[in-house]
Amino acid sequence: MMGLEGFQQEIMMMAGRGIVPWALYYEFVFNAVICALIIGPVLGALGTMVVAKRMAFFSQAVGNAALTGVAIGVLIGESYTSPYISMFSFCILFALLLNFTRNHTKMASDTLIGVFLSISLALGASLLLFISAKVNTHILESILFGSILTVNQLDISVLFFVSVLVLATGIPLFNRMLLSSLNPALAHVRGVKVQLMEYIFVLMITVVTVACVKIIGAVLVEALLLIPAAAARNLNRSLGGFMLWSVIFSVSSCLMGIIIPMQFDIPIPSGGAIILCAACFFLITSLMRGFMPQFREAKI
Repeated sequence: MMGLEGFQQEIMMMAGRGIVPWALYYEFVFNAVICALIIGPVLGALGTMVVAKRMAFFSQAVGNAALTGVAIGVLIGESYTSPYISMFSFCILFALLLNFTRNHTKMASDTLIGVFLSISLALGASLLLFISAKVNTHILESILFGSILTVNQLDISVLFFVSVLVLATGIPLFNRMLLSSLNPALAHVRGVKVQLMEYIFVLMITVVTVACVKIIGAVLVEALLLIPAAAARNLNRSLGGFMLWSVIFSVSSCLMGIIIPMQFDIPIPSGGAIILCAACFFLITSLMRGFMPQFREAKI
C-alpha cells in the first residue's frame, strides 16, 4: 500500500512538471488508471474465450442482472454505493441457473439468454419501486453506465481480488477450457470434464462482470469484453497473437478513455469513452483486414 502511495506521489509530481498528462495529478484519475490496468488485461484475455465460445451476450445478461442485485441489496440493508454481497450472490445464482437450464433443455443460447435477461430486468424494475423511497434512483445509473472516475479503495480492492482469483483459476485451465469450447467431443475423449469447464468459465465471466459493473457499467462491460477481442481477431491467425492483441487493445482503450476526455476537456462519460476507443481499434483493424492482403486470411 505504501508502495502504491509513493508511486502515486511520483506520478503526481511528473504530472505537475508536464512529463505525463496533467490529468494524472488528481487522485481520482490515478485510481481510475489503476482500475484500467487491472481490468484491461483480464477483460482482454477473457474476451478471446468469449468470442471463441460464442457467448457474447452472456455477460450483458449478467451485467443487467446486477441491477436486480443492487435493488435486493438495498432492500436487505446493504449500502447502495457498494452492495457487492447482493450483486455477487444474485448474479452467480442467475448465471448458474441460466447455464443449468441451457444444458438440460438444449434450448438455443440466444433464446435462453433473452428469456433470463427479460425476467431479470422485469424483476429489477419492480424492485426499484420499493427502494425509490430509500435512495435516489438516479444513483443506480452508475450501475448501468459506470463511473471509473468515482471508484474508491473498496472498489479497487474487490476488483484486484476478483482479477487475481480469475487469473489463478483460468491460466492453469485455459487449454482445457479452450478445447472443450472448440471441440467438446475431442475434449471428452481426452478426459476433459466439459461441463465442469463450462461452469467454471461461466463463474469467471460472472464475477469479473460484477466487479466491473460499477467501473464501466452493466451496459458497457459486455462491449469491452467483445470489441477488443473482435479487433484482435481481425489481425491474427494464431491464438497467442489473438490474446496478446486483445489485451493490448483492451488496456489501451481503458487508458485512452480515461485520459483523453480529461486532458482535452471533452464532455464524454468515461465508460462511453472507453468503448468508443475500443470501437476505433475495431474500425482500424477492420479496414486493415479489408485492404491489406496479409490480414485477409486472419481467422481464429
